[in-house]
Amino acid sequence: MSIEITNESGMAVDEAAIQRLLTFALDLLHVHPDADVAVLFVDEGAMERLHVQWMDEPGPTDVLSFPMDELRPGTDDRITPPGLLGDIVVCPQVANAQAEQAGHSPLEEMQLLTAHGLLHLLGFDHAEAEEEREMFGIQRDILVGFAHEERHGEGRKGGRSRR
Repeated sequence: MSIEITNESGMAVDEAAIQRLLTFALDLLHVHPDADVAVLFVDEGAMERLHVQWMDEPGPTDVLSFPMDELRPGTDDRITPPGLLGDIVVCPQVANAQAEQAGHSPLEEMQLLTAHGLLHLLGFDHAEAEEEREMFGIQRDILVGFAHEERHGEGRKGGRSRR
């Protein structure tokens, strides 16, 4: 498993925490240990350019996802095939503003955005109400489970090590 994290935002990002979150989420979603994902942290200018180019919407956004091999979550009985999940792009400046409005830490917001971006890579969407309930429910499960693991230092039973 390759989780590549690059910070070009000019802001401090706890890359180790993002790495641990992704490892937790990928294990939880039964993604093959040979799947690859990249996370790129960019400044507002770079995010705005991507937002305009790919979504035809002005201004910077918080997170964008660029799926590659259209992998889907696995199950207890069948993990995903190996492949390229794709890229998640996060803007820490936008995340910081949203964190302040939401009343939680910038790291928590960046973790939420990373989990959200990962779910988009795995084919989830929130255009329809039912899709939104499903996606946001899984996103909540990831974040709550990860927070519990971080607080209590418990490894997932049967969890895999990812590099």
